[in-house]
Amino acid sequence: MSGPRVNSFFLGNPSGVNFSIILSSRDEETGKLQLANCSGSKRAGDWNLDVTPGTNASKVTVSLSRTLELCLPNATECCPSPLCLLETLQVVACWGSVVLAQLLIQAEIFANSSFAGNVSENATIIPNQAFKPLGSCPCNLTAGACDVRCCCDLECSPDLQQLFSGSCFPGVFGGDVNPPFDQLCSSQSTEYTPEWFPFLCVQSSLDNTPFLGYFYHGSTSAPKVPSFKIPLQTPPGRPYTGYREGDPIITEEDEYFTVPQQSLAGQCVGNAPVAFLRSFDAKCLTRLESHKEREDPHGVRINSGTADFIQQNVVYRTITDRSKFITESESLHAAEVVCQNITFAEHYKFIWKDKNIEQVNVTVFLGILCDGEILTQRFTVEFLSLKSTNGEELVENPGYQVGKPVRAANMNASDPPGSLNIWQPAGRGLCASAAHRPVFFGVDSHSGCVLEVDFNEDCSFLRGNVTEKLNALIQATHVGKRDNSSYRDPNDWVEIIRLDPFSSNVSAGGLKGFCPDIPANLNIRIIFAKVGAVQGIPQQQILAVQISYSTVSWQFQCGLGCRNTLSSLPITASVQFIEVPAQPPPPVTRYQRIYAEFDCNRNDVCWPQLLYPVTRFYTGEPYSQCLAKGLLLAFLVLLAAIMSNPWFSKLWNR
Repeated sequence: MSGPRVNSFFLGNPSGVNFSIILSSRDEETGKLQLANCSGSKRAGDWNLDVTPGTNASKVTVSLSRTLELCLPNATECCPSPLCLLETLQVVACWGSVVLAQLLIQAEIFANSSFAGNVSENATIIPNQAFKPLGSCPCNLTAGACDVRCCCDLECSPDLQQLFSGSCFPGVFGGDVNPPFDQLCSSQSTEYTPEWFPFLCVQSSLDNTPFLGYFYHGSTSAPKVPSFKIPLQTPPGRPYTGYREGDPIITEEDEYFTVPQQSLAGQCVGNAPVAFLRSFDAKCLTRLESHKEREDPHGVRINSGTADFIQQNVVYRTITDRSKFITESESLHAAEVVCQNITFAEHYKFIWKDKNIEQVNVTVFLGILCDGEILTQRFTVEFLSLKSTNGEELVENPGYQVGKPVRAANMNASDPPGSLNIWQPAGRGLCASAAHRPVFFGVDSHSGCVLEVDFNEDCSFLRGNVTEKLNALIQATHVGKRDNSSYRDPNDWVEIIRLDPFSSNVSAGGLKGFCPDIPANLNIRIIFAKVGAVQGIPQQQILAVQISYSTVSWQFQCGLGCRNTLSSLPITASVQFIEVPAQPPPPVTRYQRIYAEFDCNRNDVCWPQLLYPVTRFYTGEPYSQCLAKGLLLAFLVLLAAIMSNPWFSKLWNR
């Protein structure tokens, strides 16, 4: 055994059986242990024997009754050496004077290095670490016990220190809290020592060392809340002075007005707050078995922004053509199909004026959804100004905001509203089935689709077909400078600069399945600048729009014997927003160029700080001493200048 306690079991009926423990000594001549006898007791030396009787078995416990701590100076009843105990024990079970069973135990127990004493409740006085080291032995971490490799620990006996004397902790942690510094005269080394070292070295005691307070500065810092601990969301306050752009809309119960929206991960969030003047169009996929209707979202009244409440105007309609909403259907038996009338789409229109909401119109489309069908629900929120006329939206925030569609117009048509779109492919990604989405301001985009091309395709026809599909994305001649550009004011629009695709005269030479110079890439570059701010929100304005094409060479990709198959040609459209300064930076003046030579932050030599020690900004010494030393230095310089003059030597010779 190597611990102070060991357990064993005696199998059999314990009635009438006496248990005893004896210390067995070895015969010095033969080395044999003495024979067991029944004359022992339940205590032998520092050992105790405890027996817990049972029905057919008894638990026998042998425990040590002495301490295993190493002896401190002038201490008794402790372990004088690390090997605290080395004894042989015998546990004997007797029936009268007959030995029924015996257990031989070899006890080899070392001293305990852990501290199990009483801890004093007296407060520890920590000295000022700028004048006295915090501890003379920092590696002494355990009170009343020896710390391994800590040679400055006074609780380590000489025998223990011999075990790790060659691997003691070095440096400050090992007890060298006042190491000699380089400027000390006694620490002069023969290597890399300048000749003037004996003249400028420091004679000082190690108690006055520059390392004081360097290793243990004693500063404390407040704990930081981990980023994964998100604070609880406080309930929104009731607005009284109106909404600002981006503020969440509040209901009568002082809660957020929520409509399902798409998160950044693409999933739908059912309780997403609606922000003021932030329109969106969200599509969410759902099944009948997982669908859950919202609890009366149209019965709550909405805060107008001035503590007045508005009731929603709700109109219900029925969907007859479900093909636009059902994306997938599984074939089930007619008896097993369960159908339910649920919401297919919700369209919200917020009529606003200044900072307040004047009216809320809601159109709800209901339809039948059955088991095995996947429904694409649609939720739209649109903010319309009360100043709108003829469907034209006039917003009070003139500049573009990131994420809003770029306004386009076709000035050559009777109906001026135009479109500036990119592809939003789905399914196989074919151009024939790809949908369009508007170009959002400030969002660089890259999209494309796949065009199926026959092996015998004519190159001229292919170029015209690709150009037609790319031009279908740009149904406009002008782009609005601002988000509130008026169709009646031509100065509110910038003309789209079109760089026509390169017309190649290179022929394929009669080769089939190869066409050079196909304008397969459409590049839209939009240049904008920040021209001001409204209520602290930067206003951004479009300055120019350029459209160009990049050409590729198409080659039919197929093996032998597949002339009747179709090959694919990917065509892409990219949008890039380029920010430029609203005004060119002013030219650098001659004074600024000359001053740069004296700028201390740009040059290694700082002439303005030549007299820094005699200014008020220098705090290394009292100002009176700095001034006296400065005057003395000036006097010496003046004296040297006078003595170096030739007339002074003539006067001195006289």
